[in-house]
Amino acid sequence: MITLILLPGLDGTGQLFADFITCLGTDVETIVVSYPTDTPLGYAELQPIAHSFLPKDKPFYLLAESFSGPIAISLAASSPPGLLGLILCCSFARNPLPLLSPCRPAIKVVPVAALPIALLSFFVLGRFSSPLLREQLAKSLALISPSVLRIRALAALSIDASALLSCIKVPVLYLRASKDRIVRPSSSELIASLAPNVKISEHSAPHFLLQVAPAQAASSVAEFMKYHSEH
Repeated sequence: MITLILLPGLDGTGQLFADFITCLGTDVETIVVSYPTDTPLGYAELQPIAHSFLPKDKPFYLLAESFSGPIAISLAASSPPGLLGLILCCSFARNPLPLLSPCRPAIKVVPVAALPIALLSFFVLGRFSSPLLREQLAKSLALISPSVLRIRALAALSIDASALLSCIKVPVLYLRASKDRIVRPSSSELIASLAPNVKISEHSAPHFLLQVAPAQAASSVAEFMKYHSEH
């Protein structure tokens, strides 16, 4: 059985992986990483938490969604025993929104909890939005302290893990969403230019690719893992 470690997006709960995990089927064992919901931590503090979920006695793959990309890149670059491949979904190695860098001081005081779900849905779901998906998004965000979300957003706007990409020795699959309003194609192109063995799989979906197109994403991921487990 293939083991897949899932690192969550900005919410950090891992709850939004549910449909994707179901679509992977019973041939894949999934381990979902979750981050503290009430302690504001940046990338440096979250990486050892993610590392603690890695198996010590069997081979595995890493999948990082959005925010967790730099963490997974750092873990993969350290060549942990058993790692067979890295999967990045709508993610990045460095700040995906450089135009927002001057806004970092404002993010420190913005009332994150007051942001309407409709606005967030516009960016992460776009025209693929539905009442069920908006409800799932609202439930996951309700579990997280506003200060935690704020620190994670600031971390994403400040990170640059691109220097680590050349150290990754395992194959990389990048799941790219063609309708992504947050992470632009330049993020995947940077990763493909710096990491030695990258395949890009594009899907007609928004930033929440795994939530909107779980079956298609699961098929791409399963095919990637099966191939590299056999070769």
